[in-house]
Amino acid sequence: MVFLLPLIYLLCHGLAIMVFPAHALQLSFAFLIATPLLAGFACMLRCRNNQQVADSWVALTLSMVLWAGGMALNMYQAVFLANIDSTPGGSMLLYVLYGVPLTFALGSTENEIWYVRVVDGALATMLGYLFYVHTFAFATANNAIANGTDNLSLMFDIENIFIASFAIIRYVASTNAARREFFRTLTIFACIYLAVAFYINHLEPKDADFGGMIDLVIDIPFLVLIVAAVRRQTSVMPKQAGRLNHIIRAASPLMLPVTLLVVSALIAPSHLHLAVAGFVMATLGYGLRSVLTQVRSLEKQEQLGKLAQIDSLTGLSNRRQFEETLRREWNRARRSGDGLALLMIDIDHFKQLNDKFGHQTGDVSLRAVAQALASSATRASDVVARYGGEEFAVVLPSITADGACIIAETMRIAVERLQLISQAPNGQVTVSIGVGFVQPHAMDDSSTLIAAADAALYEAKHAGRNRVTQRNLSTGEPTSH
Repeated sequence: MVFLLPLIYLLCHGLAIMVFPAHALQLSFAFLIATPLLAGFACMLRCRNNQQVADSWVALTLSMVLWAGGMALNMYQAVFLANIDSTPGGSMLLYVLYGVPLTFALGSTENEIWYVRVVDGALATMLGYLFYVHTFAFATANNAIANGTDNLSLMFDIENIFIASFAIIRYVASTNAARREFFRTLTIFACIYLAVAFYINHLEPKDADFGGMIDLVIDIPFLVLIVAAVRRQTSVMPKQAGRLNHIIRAASPLMLPVTLLVVSALIAPSHLHLAVAGFVMATLGYGLRSVLTQVRSLEKQEQLGKLAQIDSLTGLSNRRQFEETLRREWNRARRSGDGLALLMIDIDHFKQLNDKFGHQTGDVSLRAVAQALASSATRASDVVARYGGEEFAVVLPSITADGACIIAETMRIAVERLQLISQAPNGQVTVSIGVGFVQPHAMDDSSTLIAAADAALYEAKHAGRNRVTQRNLSTGEPTSH
């Protein structure tokens, strides 16, 4: 059914011209203005239903409004001023400016930060201004200069070729289903519009007026856009990203500066100073955009690096970060001769807690215990990590054996004060802590410290749990607290 509507629209347009020849000009203009406006309305509907690419659909809507505005100025000139032999320069300008929002949408990649979009917006604004200057170099407000028609047609051709080519490239490279569908729609419209505009500008007689059957051809790209916009393409699936996709995505921001460079070159013979400004702005704009994008990329990498070191459940350092910290502090202690302590901490009777109250309650207890342990490690150099399951590890650099035991006891009491429900004999969550201490200048490997802390933890649990046991590698004797 949706495919019949464009045919019905074309039929109505053609019948209006034939049945009412005396008013053919006014009626044809009404259809030609309504078609892009209906296309813009269809794009706005897609924008509301697809927020993921809403900015792109809005850009396409704006283009349709600009084009309709150009046709409205044509109508004003021909109907109200009774001058059908000339085209107002303002109309020409709006026809050219219709491509600026499209170039903006094609040049911007998804998930761009707002300040990068500001740079794109500045380049698009400059592009629009150069279009304005170029248009009125060959037209006045009321008329297109006869010897400037070819130059304006060249501008249209370049713009339309750029839009169609960029749309095809973005469509081929899209891996996101929503964006792929948008660029598919834009590709279909841009290619048909390119063919129609070329035919109208180069193959039709220069003195052809509006109000004839040829006007139906102008409707076609907009009617196709309406169908493409309202018709759901559920079969469109994203492709796997490959090297070509990455290259095109990385090169997409070049589209707007390249277009600006080409337009600057076109106006150079008549407006050299503006052409130079366009060259400079395209170069600096792309450079600034690249710098901002690179900074954001580095920030993301830094964030991902931090996330790779964090345990998602507790927010503490994970096992990988613990091992890196222990290796680093071990080497530092060997050089300085300072003492190094490692606490191995286990939640008592945790399996029974999970079995009785469920894993959700167990996770709540894990997070609460993790927070209590982290709050008790007050020195900036102390690192509290989730070692695995219900077990935690704490690295305490530059410390004495007694100092490590004091911190361990502080942690044990902090957990006990939480009064979390448990299947333990005393009915609340407690922890057992093994303290390994060493001055590693005489040792070869940090595994000895881990073994000592593990042994001390085993002794604490064997002695009745909810206690701290220390094993000093210098003496080899366990001490219970």
